Amino acid sequence: MMLAVICAFLVMQMVGFFMLFVMVGAMSLGGSKTVLPREGVLDIDMAQFTLAEQTQEESFSPSVSLLGGVSTPTPSIGLWDAIQALEAAAADPSIKYVLLRPDMASGGVSSLEELRTALAEFRKSGKAVVAYTENPGNGSYYLASVADKIYMTSYHGGTAQMVGLSSQMTFLKDLLDKVGVNVQLIRHGKYKSAGEMYIKNAPSAENREQYQVMVNSLWKTVSSTIAAARDLSEEELNDLVDNLKLNFPEDFLQYGLVDELLDHEGLVSKLCTLAQVEKVEDLHLVSLMDYVSAKVTNQGGKENVAILFADGEIVDGKDYSNIAADRFVAEIDKLRKDKTVKSVVLRVNSPGGSVVASEKIRTALKLLMAEKPVVASYGNYAASGGYWISAGTQKIYSDATCLTGSIGVFSMIPEFSKVTDKVGVNFVSISSNKHSDMYSLMRPFDAEETANMQAYIEDIYGRFVGLVAEGRSLEEARVDELAQGRVWVGTDAIGIGLVDEIGGLREAVDYAASLAGYVSKGDYHVISRPATLSSMEQIMMMIGGEKEAPSILADTPFEALGRSLDGIREGRPGQAYARLPYDIVIR
Repeated sequence: MMLAVICAFLVMQMVGFFMLFVMVGAMSLGGSKTVLPREGVLDIDMAQFTLAEQTQEESFSPSVSLLGGVSTPTPSIGLWDAIQALEAAAADPSIKYVLLRPDMASGGVSSLEELRTALAEFRKSGKAVVAYTENPGNGSYYLASVADKIYMTSYHGGTAQMVGLSSQMTFLKDLLDKVGVNVQLIRHGKYKSAGEMYIKNAPSAENREQYQVMVNSLWKTVSSTIAAARDLSEEELNDLVDNLKLNFPEDFLQYGLVDELLDHEGLVSKLCTLAQVEKVEDLHLVSLMDYVSAKVTNQGGKENVAILFADGEIVDGKDYSNIAADRFVAEIDKLRKDKTVKSVVLRVNSPGGSVVASEKIRTALKLLMAEKPVVASYGNYAASGGYWISAGTQKIYSDATCLTGSIGVFSMIPEFSKVTDKVGVNFVSISSNKHSDMYSLMRPFDAEETANMQAYIEDIYGRFVGLVAEGRSLEEARVDELAQGRVWVGTDAIGIGLVDEIGGLREAVDYAASLAGYVSKGDYHVISRPATLSSMEQIMMMIGGEKEAPSILADTPFEALGRSLDGIREGRPGQAYARLPYDIVIR
């Protein structure tokens, strides 16, 4: 039996390597330019790709199902590439109109906001945007509402989920008490709720307040946009949502949220009519991915505006899946030395992270700003460390639905003395000094150690407030009032001076170009940095073991606990963080 298992394992390894090289070979042969039909309809099917910060056509991160089989993740299309594709399609006589299929849209509400804005700009060309939905939800219908016409399936059985926005918080204190884990949270800011999930079983009054304001502000932006697009009042739309009146396709038609109900044959006939073709064979749907591949280029020229994507958590080292300080600083230095780059847009989509890494990046950006204009553009998040690195830029553009601010600092040190008591394991420390074992995680801090950690956090918080005050030309007392760890939505942040203007990547690029002296878009190229990993680079990372190991806590309410324990395992207890309290997902 053992021999059979070993043989089977070896055979599977051989088959796996064979498939891997077949995939690599297929991709190397498939690198030619996409050929588009003479005439067609630009098909934006949100279920077929993830709207991301940067385009990544291939990914070697397959997920393995517990039921067997391997599912390959959908490709990602970068927001800037999507914007450029729509601008090209507006001027392209071969594109008749846009078919928007918004169901299963992913990428964050701010990303959808910018894509929706780009679609609205496309309509100004005189070409139509036609949306078709089967399972309308908050985000997907918000995107669909930009269309000239919205069609919906006539079939029952779909899931209508237009019920308003919600963000759910998880609290683990009762569970940790049962297993004997004591989390020592040192922080500054009454709204800095990072770590609260480990020391409380319900949100503090301040935390509940900021989340309610945040959700209300986001829904205000979404609902007012939908209502205006469909000629409804906000009160009418909220009545439909609050009273669960949008259950069936007929409800959406009755209340004016869609223009017509169509079965499959009716939809095909409608699309053919709009494209002015008689036969379905003559209806050519061009996917957004194919159109991006054929029409969009980010190759530089002699005169460039660079978009520097700060996407992910701010971490130390050279991690490729986040904003790793050493790697990111190297990218900033390259831009500073590159004579072809005349101005830079810092695109921030980050909840923050390590204070040390944030300060490294901010310092490098300050050197860059001494030589070239730098403008910030905020995506889904630009909070805590994300705000730390960008507060000093010459102008800040923010999406209306961006989550920003969270100017606060915390450190979290668990200790497991009660766990050892429960399992009957004893630890004895032999130390050279009085506090040598304070980070051993096997005993709680004493009063002196707690005071020391608090002073450490207060010092970093004071520096955070000071650099924001300097960067935003505000009094430190005013920044402290706005800070305290509070999270702000873009529409609220503009009124208090944390951002300058509501706008997306296109507005930020245009302004950065104007600072460099460019008058028209034809005067310069736009390049994206850092470059995304090639397929071979991804493979080498997998072989080299740089991929993050899957966690048994992934996709559960305890995933955040898993990430915290990972930090402890890496030997960083007591590290200071400038980070959002949670990965906030608005549904």
